[in-house]
Amino acid sequence: MDPVEVIIGIDPRKRSSTTAAVDGTGRVLQVARFPATRDGYRALRLWARRWPARSFAVEGASGLGRPVAQQLLGYGETVVDVPAKLAARVRLLSSGHNRKTDPDDAIATARAAVQADVLQPVTAEDHSTVLRLLSERRDQLVAQRTRTINRLHVLLTDLIPAGSGPQLTAGRAAQLLRRVRTSATTGARRVRRELASDLVRDVRRLDRQLADLQRRITRAVKQAPTTLPELFGVRSVLTAKLLGEVGDVSRFATKAQFASSSYTGTAPIEASSGEVVRHRLSRAGNRQLNHALHLMAICQISHDTAGRVYYQRKRAEGKSSKEALRCLKRRLSDVVYQRLVADQRRAHTPAA
Repeated sequence: MDPVEVIIGIDPRKRSSTTAAVDGTGRVLQVARFPATRDGYRALRLWARRWPARSFAVEGASGLGRPVAQQLLGYGETVVDVPAKLAARVRLLSSGHNRKTDPDDAIATARAAVQADVLQPVTAEDHSTVLRLLSERRDQLVAQRTRTINRLHVLLTDLIPAGSGPQLTAGRAAQLLRRVRTSATTGARRVRRELASDLVRDVRRLDRQLADLQRRITRAVKQAPTTLPELFGVRSVLTAKLLGEVGDVSRFATKAQFASSSYTGTAPIEASSGEVVRHRLSRAGNRQLNHALHLMAICQISHDTAGRVYYQRKRAEGKSSKEALRCLKRRLSDVVYQRLVADQRRAHTPAA
């Protein structure tokens, strides 16, 4: 007699993970809690061995549940990712009156995995994870530098008539500060000059960090088996963003699924009313990936490229500039998908 297949749902927390084992009908077999430590993960594995035919369902396996999901993959277990919205929907329709407790969340996660037709399997972290981490770090440094420059703008406006002007750099700010006479600075004016000098040093430090990170991203992209940098408007930074956010492209069956509102968000959504037929931009999906395609489209429109020809043709057909840009982003989404699929096939094809 074949063993009964069991789904083990996991509700991850920062210091512990609550687990619930259910059978194919959704009946709860057992609930347990394990600390988020090495010994806790080992205890979880020993606890789950009582069900030979088992698989794990982790809520938010790409976020808070990443440590436990990756640990289970290292043990050779099968793990799927359950979106938080799907688990919440199952909990809402249960007989527990939508109670929000860790055991109820673990049970809802397991039942969601039983009822769902298709769930994304969790895979081990690879080189795309490295690119995503480097890309996210660069976004953080750029945002921090922008905030620092804005604060520096405010101080220089108080110290110098007409301020510093646009495109402020650390060198330009230091040159302007040298014009502020130290002997004439008293009280608040002296403090503003000192704070501005501190911010200049912060900007220079961030510039060095960004330059070093740029070199690391370039080296990491060269190690990736991809032809994305051959596309116009895609260099190392956008390549790292695209590869890091997409990951395994085989999880998208078609280019339409890749461009859907649940991922890149480049496929327009119908917003017709009565006899008026129109479409609008989707705000859902991966906004980081959508922004990368937007930058790629803007770059192609600004130069003599096939993308610019396509954009102008859409404008000639009567579409507005925003509508034509959305059409180009949809076309570029297909091009990126085809490149990713071709690169993956090439990487998995043994050399002759």
